[in-house]
Amino acid sequence: MKQLPLTDEWFHGAVSLEQREDGIKPWRIPYKDYNLYPPEGLEGKAEICAGVRLRLRTDSAEVAVSFTPLADAAAMDCLVCGELFRTLSLPAGASEALFCGFPGGVKDLEIWLPQNIGMTVIGLRIGAQAVGVPLPDTRPRWITYGSSITQCVGASSPSRAWPAIAAEACGYSLTNLGFSGNCHMEPMIGRLIRDLPADFISICAGVNIYGAGTLSPRMFKPLLIGMLETIREKHRETPLLVISPIYGTVRETELNMQGLTLPMIREAIHETVELLRERGDRQLYYQDGQNWLGPEDEAFLTDGLHPDAEGYELLGRRFRDLHEFAFRDVHRFADNELL
Repeated sequence: MKQLPLTDEWFHGAVSLEQREDGIKPWRIPYKDYNLYPPEGLEGKAEICAGVRLRLRTDSAEVAVSFTPLADAAAMDCLVCGELFRTLSLPAGASEALFCGFPGGVKDLEIWLPQNIGMTVIGLRIGAQAVGVPLPDTRPRWITYGSSITQCVGASSPSRAWPAIAAEACGYSLTNLGFSGNCHMEPMIGRLIRDLPADFISICAGVNIYGAGTLSPRMFKPLLIGMLETIREKHRETPLLVISPIYGTVRETELNMQGLTLPMIREAIHETVELLRERGDRQLYYQDGQNWLGPEDEAFLTDGLHPDAEGYELLGRRFRDLHEFAFRDVHRFADNELL
């Protein structure tokens, strides 16, 4: 096999790419601003590769991705022309993923990096006689922000996380800002989303705030208003969908340490969205998360909160219907053909 030049052009779905001596490390925050995302880059979640993938067009029968040894077991997926071709289960310590047996001829490949760990990619190889070029992604750009339910550690593999399934179904180029345990509407996240290019934005807020008790009823609405208004500084006409928490079993009735329940959080989110719509933000939308996964779907929850692997795929399949009323404004496809 032969080595391809490792450059930024192969990577998609990352916020920033750190050039290291041994390779390229994707980040889901600007890595140079790491200290502005306490604690420790949102508790280490910003270096996890959820939603990050390598895209290439090649006639090779095999492709190998090498990386620094994995700190934990993980999975990587390869899609061929948008369809899942193979999932590789990688043990802790693995340093290469080899995908082989591709059909003949030129094809578009998308290799999804793990959604549960970070990694530094150190090499990309194809067959000795093959040709491979970076594959641009000219689809509309979607940013989704949320908790572990958006990061999807419990998905079967990275391309079977709900944002990946929804992005493929809806024709989006995905940036996944799901940070397990760390969706608290921090001001820096609002600034980050504001400064990223986007054709569609979705926010799944509330469940981490309930679980950690980080906001009181007094502060929940002001922080949500601040985040949405910050995003609107540069995305005034971008469709923005705010989704309240999915069904949460005991969290529906038990007060947290700040005196909140999930129904109270849903009401606060709904009221905030309606307030801003009444002030003229007609591209801001609300959806009750229970319309996405409700009490009738409790069997898909592993611990009364997180969906199981099948539940994440269900969320992905349902997402298009959930946001269809906003979807009409974001189909601005460009020519995908490489020159």
